[in-house]
Amino acid sequence: MPRENTLLPYLKAGRLEAGCDEAGRGPLAGPVYAAAVILPEDFRHPLLNDSKQMSEKDRDLLRPIIEKEAVAWAVEAVQAEEIDRMNILWASVTGMQRAVLKLVPRPEFLLIDGNKFRPFEGFGFNSYQTVVHGDATFASIAAASVLAKTHRDEMMRALAREYPQYGWERNFGYPTREHIDALKEYGPSPYHRRSFHPKELEPSLF
Repeated sequence: MPRENTLLPYLKAGRLEAGCDEAGRGPLAGPVYAAAVILPEDFRHPLLNDSKQMSEKDRDLLRPIIEKEAVAWAVEAVQAEEIDRMNILWASVTGMQRAVLKLVPRPEFLLIDGNKFRPFEGFGFNSYQTVVHGDATFASIAAASVLAKTHRDEMMRALAREYPQYGWERNFGYPTREHIDALKEYGPSPYHRRSFHPKELEPSLF
């Protein structure tokens, strides 16, 4: 039986809060995905947790439940070219901002996983709060982590069919030995992040 988690349902009751998180900051290839989710205050599910602590099976099981029961949800991808241009931190923040702007209804407050964010259209400093380990603290952030992770994994499997030599259906673009060896043999694809320079590839192939 899955354990009952202790995720918080909100920061302030009665306020429309959206949890925001990203997936894919560390890979060498593919987009970073960001998600924003508004959950009903009474939403509970024993499987919901930080997506990194969940099995792939549980994430895949929970994704349609979140998408069906959420008040609103949105997922946004920021491609490798933008990551290279603005760096991975601000690409992740930009993805979360874009996801928030797609939400209907519009949230009144944002709960952001991590410790970096910045004001944007309609959301000033008093309209959001960053939360270190937020995906293990608030249910809405955990839900966003699940959607970002599952949507990104789905995309990387699709890209793996286009570029099978890198093993993305297994490593999802992360710098595994298989991926590093393939980069040494085949060079980078159009989906690789040129600004990422792992030590194993020095002098860089990018």
